[in-house]
Amino acid sequence: MTYQLAIIGAGNMAEAIARGVIAKNVLRPDQIIAADVSPQRRELFEKQLHIRAVADNLDAARDAQTILLSVKPQHMAIALAGLGSVLGEKNLIVSIAAGIGTAFIEKHLGEGKEWRVIRTMPNTPMLVGEGMVAMAPGANASKDDLAAARTLFEAAADVIELQEKHIDTVTAVSGSGPAYFFLLVEQMIRAGVELGLTPEHAALLAKKTAAGAAKMLMTSPDAPPELRRKVTSPGGTTEAAVNYMTARDWPTITVDAIKAAQRRGKELGQ
Repeated sequence: MTYQLAIIGAGNMAEAIARGVIAKNVLRPDQIIAADVSPQRRELFEKQLHIRAVADNLDAARDAQTILLSVKPQHMAIALAGLGSVLGEKNLIVSIAAGIGTAFIEKHLGEGKEWRVIRTMPNTPMLVGEGMVAMAPGANASKDDLAAARTLFEAAADVIELQEKHIDTVTAVSGSGPAYFFLLVEQMIRAGVELGLTPEHAALLAKKTAAGAAKMLMTSPDAPPELRRKVTSPGGTTEAAVNYMTARDWPTITVDAIKAAQRRGKELGQ
């Protein structure tokens, strides 16, 4: 086959995956081809990543070994249309689309073949080499297929393997998770400005605090509740803020919000 990897949908996450495998010498640019309807995205892949980019999905897929499906969930059926005619059981299909199950992909590829599909959920910190990815095999995918899919992500992320029934929860916790933290930092900056700090100082304080706290989470032997307890002196400023949040049911709101994300993931797959 001409290409080791065909990327169907050359968006930001696909770009992060491509940059990762190239940086870690998993694949060379000339071993990858990408397809996208956007001329701007095709230009980025060609000029910045030196990856051949085309407009037609079939042109990208027909000469590739592994197919990475990275289109939006609502566009998946259209993206899969006709792909089955140029692919076969020799191909590995890896999807990063939220809510789209392996059975959906197998059905829309059609052709009566035993498609080897891996469903995954990466997150945007892959863009800075700090991603998290969960993956689950479809009915016909093997352990070797999981290992092959893993190599696409490990260059920029940690990878775990789960049953497919858990992937919508992973999407809610990890896939959407960065947005929750960005929202919190956004409000920390807003509060700092409203209390008299310059936007620059408020942003630096909030961002550096978030980065430091994240590093503590990853390096400390203490669990999050214990780390929080160590910051929260009785009768102090932190306790005042935490008590205010708790009194207004902020913990429950957060959990309910993540559950809402999980429900939406299931809806996207219907």
